[in-house]
Amino acid sequence: MNHLTSEQLSKLRASLEEMQKDLENRITENDHYDLDNSMRYSSGELTEIDNHPGDVATDLYHRSMDISLLERDEHELVDIKLALASMDKGTYGVCLVSGQPIPYERLVAVPYTCYSKEHNPRQEKPIQRPTEEEFLMRPFGRSSLDDRDDYNGFDGEDAWQIVESWGNSDSPAMAEGNNIDSYNEMEIEAGEPIGYVEPWENFIATDITGKNITIIRGTSYEDYLNSEEGSFLLEPNKIEDPE
Repeated sequence: MNHLTSEQLSKLRASLEEMQKDLENRITENDHYDLDNSMRYSSGELTEIDNHPGDVATDLYHRSMDISLLERDEHELVDIKLALASMDKGTYGVCLVSGQPIPYERLVAVPYTCYSKEHNPRQEKPIQRPTEEEFLMRPFGRSSLDDRDDYNGFDGEDAWQIVESWGNSDSPAMAEGNNIDSYNEMEIEAGEPIGYVEPWENFIATDITGKNITIIRGTSYEDYLNSEEGSFLLEPNKIEDPE
């Protein structure tokens, strides 16, 4: 048995029918928010090519807004028709989730609702994020492997560093840092060694088996020892040069 009285149902039906008539007139009389005409026609121009990009963007914004308004009215009209159909079936005013009666006060406020306030799905804001974020969640997208502890090889960041070393359109004046005086300092991790991770990897080499170690006693080797960073690893008096 419906919890609404005949008088309450009559008032709600009249409200729904009035809303339905208003929406149908709104959609048809304004040519679907002027969407029946092209944007070129609505702007009064023969073509959009000679217009300023800002003017075209404004027209496009208003056209997008018209589409949103039309979609909202169409969805609301469908809900109204479903509510009227449920009245004819005698199922009007019952929550689709809980199966409990929807309070009359809520039906007066939203006559076409099918849910009680507690179970209204619109209370939860949908997560709508750009699809591009699936691929650009961090710098260099999925090609950045800095977060992996089990990999220290070549990745997207290294590829960009090589390309960036040849220059880009930025200048020190536009850099994010405060004390950048050179274009070279603008590169991502400008002081990071290129081609190796640890400093000693720049002057240590092995054969194809990876067993026979060769020390290349060049500038990098001397700088490494002078900094006393690796004196405990490489002692010149204990390592013989290969013949």
